[in-house]
Amino acid sequence: MGTMSRAKRSDDWGFPRWRPYGSSRETQKVRLCDRHGCSEPGNCPAPKSPNSPERWYFCETHAAEYNRGWDYFAGLSAEDAAARAAEEAQGARSYARAQHYAWGGSGDGSRSADEMRALELLGLDPDADFDATKKAWRAYAKECHPDVRPGDAEAAKRFAAGQAAFEILKQAEERKSWKPA
Repeated sequence: MGTMSRAKRSDDWGFPRWRPYGSSRETQKVRLCDRHGCSEPGNCPAPKSPNSPERWYFCETHAAEYNRGWDYFAGLSAEDAAARAAEEAQGARSYARAQHYAWGGSGDGSRSADEMRALELLGLDPDADFDATKKAWRAYAKECHPDVRPGDAEAAKRFAAGQAAFEILKQAEERKSWKPA
């Protein structure tokens, strides 16, 4: 009679898809921290030198320690270091003006971009209520209405823009106050 290894009981009740992805019963290979004497897993890659594809793999603590002492300008002449710093600063400025930052303006996110532009045109804060909007619109209209300034094409354009802005804010207020039955 041969000895047969007994199957171990699993906790997935025979449904292997219930196991997490990448899970298996084999031992996983863990890379240890590259710092001498550290037995933590090394899951934070760090370059061995600037612009080098070679990496150290440190634990979180040793990666932080390594990054604190990192000299980004190591091995560069003063001119090259200044050029790289200027290039980085230019990159940061262009990133700050990136298009996707436009939504990050003032307001609590409850107003659309059109509503925010309309409020700005009327000189209102993002959290202005509708009464303040009506008051601002009246003052704006008195300033540039075609009857007040006949023959002024620029004032007529401003009035039309203000009228459109007020209409946007009025519709937004109506949507806010309308409740389904």
